[in-house]
Amino acid sequence: MGKGAKSGGGFRYFRIALGGALAGAAFFVFLWILRHISYSADPLVDTYMEMGGSLIAFTFAANAMVRFRGTHDRISLILAFGFVLAGLIEAATSMTFYRGMLVTAASPAVHQISLAWLAGRTLLAVLLVAALVVERRIPVSRDPGREIAAATLIVGVIAYLISVFYFVLPSSPRIHPGALIPRPWDLLPAAIFAAATFGYGWRLRRANAALDQALFIAAGLNMICHIIISQSQRVLDAPFELAHIFMVSSYAVILGGTLLDNAQLFDQVSRLAASDSLTGLANHRRMLEILENEIQRSRRTGRSFAVLLFDLDGLKKINDKYGHLTGSRAIKRMGNMLRLGSRAIDTAARYGGDEFALVLPESNATEASEVAVRVCEQLALDGQEPRITASVGLAVYPTDGTTVEKLLGAADQELYEMKGHPEKKFRFRNIAACL
Repeated sequence: MGKGAKSGGGFRYFRIALGGALAGAAFFVFLWILRHISYSADPLVDTYMEMGGSLIAFTFAANAMVRFRGTHDRISLILAFGFVLAGLIEAATSMTFYRGMLVTAASPAVHQISLAWLAGRTLLAVLLVAALVVERRIPVSRDPGREIAAATLIVGVIAYLISVFYFVLPSSPRIHPGALIPRPWDLLPAAIFAAATFGYGWRLRRANAALDQALFIAAGLNMICHIIISQSQRVLDAPFELAHIFMVSSYAVILGGTLLDNAQLFDQVSRLAASDSLTGLANHRRMLEILENEIQRSRRTGRSFAVLLFDLDGLKKINDKYGHLTGSRAIKRMGNMLRLGSRAIDTAARYGGDEFALVLPESNATEASEVAVRVCEQLALDGQEPRITASVGLAVYPTDGTTVEKLLGAADQELYEMKGHPEKKFRFRNIAACL
C-alpha cells in the first residue's frame, strides 16, 4: 500500500515535470517563430496602448488607496505608490519614444533600450517583492498616517537606487539583432517578476481574495512580458508589441482584482451599517427606513401593513444569574425565532438592547397576531435553557397611526400593557393568544 502510494505520487510529479518541460519547450519555439515574423507596429498605436496602460496604473493606485483606507493593507499602500511612479515613467517614455520615431526611424536610438523603460519596470518588480516582505513582517498598518509617509519614503529610496543603478552604466543597453537574446537587460526585471510570481503564488495559501489572485497573475504576466521582449530585435517588431500587450493586460488584471475587492468591501460596510452585529437582523436605523418605505407604499396601494414589537422578558435576571454570555445567547435565540417565523418579504430588526421588531407588509391585525403567537410558541419550545419568553405589541397602518412615531408608540403601548400581565395571557384585537 505504501509503495503503491509512493509510486503513484512519483508518477504524478513526473507528469507535472513532463508537462512543464513540454510547455516550456513550446513557449521557446513560439518565441523563436515570433522573433522571425516580419511585422512592424504603428508607433502611434503603440503609444496609445502604453498611455492606456498608464491610465490603468493610475486608476489602480487610486483604488488601492481606497482599499488601504478600509483595510490598512500594507501591500495596497506600497503598490499604490509604485504604480503611480510606474505609470508616470511609462507615460513619459511612450511620448518621448513617439517623438523620436517621428524624427527618423533610422536613428541609432532605435537600437537602444530605453533606460526609463528598464528603470520603471525594475522599480515595479522590486516593489512587488518589497510589498511581500513588508506585509510578512507587519501585515496590517497600525498608524495609517505614518504608514503613508513611510511608504512614500520606501518607494522614493527604491526608485532613487534603481535610477542610480541604470543611469551610471557606462553605456546605454543596446539591442543586439541576431543574438540568442537580443535584449539581455530585460531578463533582470523578468527574474525579479519571477520571484514576485512565486511569492504571491505561495501567499495564495493563506490569502485568496480577488486582489491576491490578481497580484499573482499580474506578476506572472509581467515576467512573460520581459521574457518575450528580450527576444525583440528592433523596436515595434512582433515581440516588442506583444510584450507591451502583456504589460497592459497585467495592469488590467490587477485593477480588476482591486475593483472586485473594493466592491465586496463596500458591500460588507453597507451590510454592517444596516444590520445588528450580534443577531444579524436589521438595526434600528434600517428598521426606520423600512417603516418609512412601507408607509409610502401603503399610501400608493391602499393596503395595510403591521408592526410587531417584541421585548425579551427578564434579560437582566438572566445576565445576573447566568452571565452576560448566556444573555447574549438569549438575544440570538430571540433573533433566530424572528427570522424563522417571518416571511421573505418581512423585516426582522433588533430595535434596542432587548427589544425587537417585525415589519409585516401586506398584513392586517389578524395575520400579525398569528405571526406573534407562532414566534412566541417557537421560543417557548426551542428546548434551550434558560427558558425565555417575550411580550408583544401590535400596531397596524393606518388604523393605529399614519407615521412611524405613532405606529411605534401604539405598538409600544400595547407591549407595555402586556408586560404587566402576570399570567402572560393576552388578546390581540380580540384574537386569543397565549405565551
